[in-house]
This record gives sequence, C-alpha cells and structure tokens, in this order.
Amino acid sequence: MPMTGASSTHLVLIPSYNPGPKVDDTVRSARAQWNPVWVVVDGSTDGSTERLQALAAQDPGLRVIVLPRNRGKGVAVLAGLEAATAQGFTHVLTMDADGQHPAHLIPEFMAASAAALDAMILGQPVFDASAPWPRVQGRRLSNGCADLETLWAGIGDTLFGFRVYPIAPLAAIMRRHASMRGFDFDPEAAVRLCWAGVRPIRRDAPVRYFRAHEGGVSHFQYLRDNVLLVGMHLRLLAGGALRLPSMIARRVQRGW
Repeated sequence: MPMTGASSTHLVLIPSYNPGPKVDDTVRSARAQWNPVWVVVDGSTDGSTERLQALAAQDPGLRVIVLPRNRGKGVAVLAGLEAATAQGFTHVLTMDADGQHPAHLIPEFMAASAAALDAMILGQPVFDASAPWPRVQGRRLSNGCADLETLWAGIGDTLFGFRVYPIAPLAAIMRRHASMRGFDFDPEAAVRLCWAGVRPIRRDAPVRYFRAHEGGVSHFQYLRDNVLLVGMHLRLLAGGALRLPSMIARRVQRGW
C-alpha cells in the first residue's frame, strides 16, 4: 500500500530516462515507503512516460514532471530541485529508476537527514554477485580522486546515487556551474557540497544490478562516461588544490 502521510520537507526524487518496465516497480516500492514521490522524466521514448502518468493519475502522492528531450541526469535532478523549492521542500532523496536502489531504506535515510539537516546522507553501496566486476573496480579510482579533492572528508562511494541532499546548497551550486548535468552529476555534487561545508554522513545500502533478461537497463557507456569522469576529476583536483587552506581549517574546526 502507498504511504499516505505526506512530508512537507523531504521528498523522493527519481530522475528517469528510458528505464524500461523496472521503473513501475521502483515507483511503487518508493511510494510504499514515502510520500511524496516525484519522477522527472528526462525525454524518455520507451513508453514509460505514459505508464507513469497513468500511475500518478490514480495516486496524489506521485507527481510526474516531463522534460521534452533527454539532456542528462543532472538536468533532470535540477528541474526537480527547482520545482521542489517552489513548493517549500528542503531536502530530496535521489534514487535511480531502474530498481537498483533499496527503496526499503528510504525511511531510514530520511530519518538520518531529519536528525542532521545540514548534512547530506550518502549511500555506501554493498555489492552482491550481480555487480559487474569492471564497474565495481573502476569506481575505486573515482572514489580515490574524491578523497584527494575533499581532503578525505568522507564521501565514500562517489557514484552511488541513493542520497539525501539539502536542496538549497545543491541547487545554488548547480546554478553556478554548467557541469554536473550528465553522468558526472553524482560525484561532482558530493565534492562541491563538501567544499561548501555540507557534512557527508554515510550509510550502508545494498545495490542490485539486474541483467537484461530481468528487465535491467543501463545507459552507461564505458568510453564516453569514463572520459567524462576523468575530465571532471582533473577539474575538481585543480579546484581542490585551490581550496586546500579552507579545507584544512574546516577539518580542524569540525574534527573531520
């Protein structure tokens, strides 16, 4: 049964691009745990838009925002942030549309956010046998770069998108920077929020990769997206070097 009691501060935000049939289960699972749930459709052409709109027509706790063309995960998230700000929400929990993220942990992550409103709650993935070995190993490089860029502030996994963000600082950062619009959204958001003084809090979360015969859909392209990540980290490493004195001072002050 969908959760009925609505939060006026925290919402679940699901960016979605051609997610396949798994998005239906994802949305239902999220709604069973939280109200409200918003889906931002990023120019999908797989028929999922119409199915989601039909679900929303029967469920006042579900809202579907449709963007006319595909422009990237970060663009979809920012559209959701702007709409959430207009309605007075202060925090969003982002999760993927493809069923990989643990919807049953939504209340736990939201409670952690409510207890530390100035922090971001970052999922730390716990992989099972379904996780592709190259992707599990490859993300270690991104994680190591983020440690250098933030002086080991404690981001943990940079690419796991099951997170609770405070809306105001994230939206402000995204308005100032033209990056963070595609696959680079998750790592750059965490690093730049750390630079802005938003404290990271990590919580374990299982992740499951679905195979194609299970309805799994992946838009990750190894060459394109790894080149994007390398360029992003080179840019962030330079930015981290410039911020080194302030990061040291903040670490001393907060005991990070």
